[in-house]
Amino acid sequence: MKYRRLGKSGLKISELSFGSWVTFSNQLDEKKGRELLEVAYDAGINFFDSAETYADGEAELLLGKIFRETKWKRDSFVVSSKVFWGGTLPTQRGLSRKHVHDACHAALRRLQVDYLDLYFCHRPDVHTPIEETVRAMNSLIEQGKVLYWGTSEWSAQQIMEAYSVARQYNLIPPTMEQPQYNMFCRERVEKEYARLYHEIGLGTTIWSPLASGVLTGKYAKGVPANTRVSLPGYEWLKRSIIDSSEGQDHIAKAERLRGIASDLGVSLTQLALAWCLRVPYVSTVILGATSKSQLVENLGAKDVISKLTPDVIEAIESILDNHPETTPEY
Repeated sequence: MKYRRLGKSGLKISELSFGSWVTFSNQLDEKKGRELLEVAYDAGINFFDSAETYADGEAELLLGKIFRETKWKRDSFVVSSKVFWGGTLPTQRGLSRKHVHDACHAALRRLQVDYLDLYFCHRPDVHTPIEETVRAMNSLIEQGKVLYWGTSEWSAQQIMEAYSVARQYNLIPPTMEQPQYNMFCRERVEKEYARLYHEIGLGTTIWSPLASGVLTGKYAKGVPANTRVSLPGYEWLKRSIIDSSEGQDHIAKAERLRGIASDLGVSLTQLALAWCLRVPYVSTVILGATSKSQLVENLGAKDVISKLTPDVIEAIESILDNHPETTPEY
């Protein structure tokens, strides 16, 4: 396992990490969850990602039990949570100082840790002044409850606004963003954020590198049983992947990409993960495996990066046909 700095911070996290969205509590019980976390940890993964909204908090409860049972040294792993969707009441959602404060302490209890290494604002809150959110995050860091804070699915403009406010009042700015990034979702990471990597040292912890499973090729012949698109509450995901023309186009392209993977002697999954890993401004790629065999396969992606020669990348791009346009220079 290789380790990369999280943006310009001194924190080094594993290039592959382990997430709990959809899988924990919904698809994995405590026994299976512990097995996968131990495989990940033994392979060198040191970052485990979660959020208050994952399975309505049950994902973090499960992670907390596993952390307690494994008795890993707290200084050997990094854990995150996210704040925005904590409940249905007005005070249980958004990025007000109250909810940021309450959600952080609730996450600490669920995860059974004394502090969060990373704390993300899960979405931007247009109803809360950005200064209030920045001050709330800064306060948690000063209290030792959070070490680094960042954003998830914020625009470059919103990130820069938070950064500027923090600098204006001598507060700690966001240092990381958690965007969706994969072969079919590229514009934000490759173009919109381009200046932020250099200007503020933004780090990225990317999610959905396999496009919700499309880039495993498993939807080529329909919807297999026990996949996330067949879970109650995820009908929206099925509509976007299976029941849309764009989704069908992505499934067809995935099948063509499988040919390139086969020529390289790797799986389509490994090709897609390595494609993300090759990008220097990706701090870590979050995995979401539901079985040991899946996780072992995913871990093999780090050894595929060297196979992605310029000719292979060109062949991939010819299939994807979605490279973001570069910003014109005058």
